[in-house]
Amino acid sequence: MKGNYLYILTNKYKTVTYTGVTSDLKGRLLKHINKVYKGFTSKYNCHDLVYFEKQQSMEDAIRREKEVKKWGKRKKKALIESFNPEWEFLNDQVLNSSMETTEMNNNIVVIPTKGRNLQDQT
Repeated sequence: MKGNYLYILTNKYKTVTYTGVTSDLKGRLLKHINKVYKGFTSKYNCHDLVYFEKQQSMEDAIRREKEVKKWGKRKKKALIESFNPEWEFLNDQVLNSSMETTEMNNNIVVIPTKGRNLQDQT
């Protein structure tokens, strides 16, 4: 999935989040899953995608990332739950490209159509 994306990952227990940007969401997700990056996401096992949005440019994606990174847990949780209320892991949808998209506030977001229904533990 090529584009300019802001994305949010969590771990299997949904206790931490990581916010990042990429021009290749599928490729970046695979790198997080395979622990190519030896920083925060590898240390805290953040490789489960719970949110992403497509921006018009990489500059817009970076600007949005900086904005979201300043937010507290409650505000990030509200953003995620605005389109993924159950915090379903979206990895399968992105990796298999079996997803529906819709426009929300001029951004493209995923509408979960399948995946794990895990209880929100945040």
